[in-house]
Amino acid sequence: MLRRLSGRLAAAGLDIHGAELFYRGEIYRSGSCDVRLPIYSVTKSLTSAAFMLACDDEFVSPDTPLAEFLESRYAPLMSEDFMRLPFRRFLTMTAGRYPFRPEGSDWTENILTLSTDHSDTGYHYSNIPAYLVGAAVENAIGGGLMDLLTERIFDPLGIPEPTYQKSPEGHFYGATGMELSADELTKLGRLFLNGGEYDGKRLISEQAVSLAVTPQVETSEGDSYGFFFRTDGSSFSMRGKWGQQCIICPDRQLVLTYLSHQPDRAQELHTIMKDFLAEI
Repeated sequence: MLRRLSGRLAAAGLDIHGAELFYRGEIYRSGSCDVRLPIYSVTKSLTSAAFMLACDDEFVSPDTPLAEFLESRYAPLMSEDFMRLPFRRFLTMTAGRYPFRPEGSDWTENILTLSTDHSDTGYHYSNIPAYLVGAAVENAIGGGLMDLLTERIFDPLGIPEPTYQKSPEGHFYGATGMELSADELTKLGRLFLNGGEYDGKRLISEQAVSLAVTPQVETSEGDSYGFFFRTDGSSFSMRGKWGQQCIICPDRQLVLTYLSHQPDRAQELHTIMKDFLAEI
């Protein structure tokens, strides 16, 4: 099944570490699918999954102000506009134009001292919203996001706790810094493909998954964005910056995962993968 894809990639001079296709109940593999590698911004979709679980447990909701769950010591730094922003504005990258990443020895303090126009509801991609969501959810549930993900998602899927990154304050970064294999990402893709159910076990509510993968805002790249998931209506994906992606197509019961390291040609690689899927 993946031989044709391998030929196209070779003809284009594009190397990938591994690719895995789940289609009609069968799994097809090419390359190294069991080696853990950096997944970069795919991590954001796992932060979204943790948020879904917190919603299911009624700790938070998309319309809850995120500022309610940041440490009280930061209250003097919060503007009135920031304090009114609900989680959904951060989950959809519409909370204002932030720098790409937080800096300094206290990321939350750094973020809250930035001059940010929160009346700007356009899509502005940044690592900062995912970090804030992760930190706020940790405070809301009273524990670490990795502990939550491990107990409620990774363990049921047979995925050992992965390497991940924390902020200087000790919060789950939420935006990047995690390592997973193509096989492990495919399992996560199958979980979302089935609306939060895996091997007959309900792990996340169907309502929470549906909302997260529904288009919420148009991006500048010709697709849409849900709650830290990219979506085009007929499919949605978890995507890293340099050619790490898990594409989920519910109407065809199909998941395609690939891991690579293409700093300059990630979009070209993505196009080849989409064309391959269109022909199946």
